[in-house]
Amino acid sequence: MIKVVRGNPTPEELAAALAVVRARAAAAAAVPSGPPLPPEQWADPGRIARRGAHSPGPRSWARTYWPV
Repeated sequence: MIKVVRGNPTPEELAAALAVVRARAAAAAAVPSGPPLPPEQWADPGRIARRGAHSPGPRSWARTYWPV
């Protein structure tokens, strides 16, 4: 339940705030909560490479090694 403690929001403002709260809750629920990685895989360079290609642009050379 959401309760307005202070102020007098318009119905549009209240709907916008509720949409943000629901979107964040849906995003948090969509994150897989599987078992954590074993310590030997924490520094695995393959984890960085799986994130996809880097986009070209200014200072893109600086992102050639580090994850975005």
